[in-house]
Amino acid sequence: MKIVVCAKFVPDATADRRFRSEDNTVDRAGVDGLLSELDEYAVETALTVKEAGDAEVTVLTVGPEQAADAVKKGLQMGADAGVHVLDDAIHGSDAVATSLILSKALGKLEADLVVFGMGSTDGGMGVVPAMVSERLGLPAVTLGSEVTVDGRTVRIRRDGDTASETIEGTLPLVLSVSDQANEPRYPSFKGIMAAKKKPVETWSLADLELTPEQVGGSSAWTEVVEVAARPPRSAGTIVTDEDGSGAAGLVEFLSTNKFL
Repeated sequence: MKIVVCAKFVPDATADRRFRSEDNTVDRAGVDGLLSELDEYAVETALTVKEAGDAEVTVLTVGPEQAADAVKKGLQMGADAGVHVLDDAIHGSDAVATSLILSKALGKLEADLVVFGMGSTDGGMGVVPAMVSERLGLPAVTLGSEVTVDGRTVRIRRDGDTASETIEGTLPLVLSVSDQANEPRYPSFKGIMAAKKKPVETWSLADLELTPEQVGGSSAWTEVVEVAARPPRSAGTIVTDEDGSGAAGLVEFLSTNKFL
């Protein structure tokens, strides 16, 4: 079985994230980045399936040169190979263009099982798995909090606010998992050293038979038109109770601000 995990390189959520002034896109070169935490659950799912049977896991990423770190993390966790789609023309691509690039790469890899996280920690849209499944003409079982693979059948439990449902599909298919699916492993020293010898390919748009006009900011369906810094938090309101009127003051404050 060929399993491909689609992993995204994102700015560190704990770092000072910024936007490029010239086009309001996320500054990925000037900030620390890492494999999206939500995609670690996808890598762990793929590795669990691999360990239960005969499978090969490839980590696929799309992004600038620094995105190679996302592939590296997946290899250190235990994936067998990596693919990095790297091309300057990709800059500014939205979810629609990203799904096009991924679908072309996945078609070239001939994946049986495509695994995504539930979203990315920078964009948070969560729509790319469905878009990729549509482009590939494959079924999708998404947002799984528990995943079982039995032969060619993939079964997930999807937990909602009021109920859980079980969904299954037959390979090949697209799968996405939630942050409840498992507990991602930490790379061991052996895994870190072994990752240095694992094959990683770098593909351009031309390798995927795509042109710069099909991707990038110029073809994006969405655009960030303005960016403003979050205003500083204002001081809170203190309700004192020196003369016994504290309860009434609190009720008045809550009522005035429509908290009641």
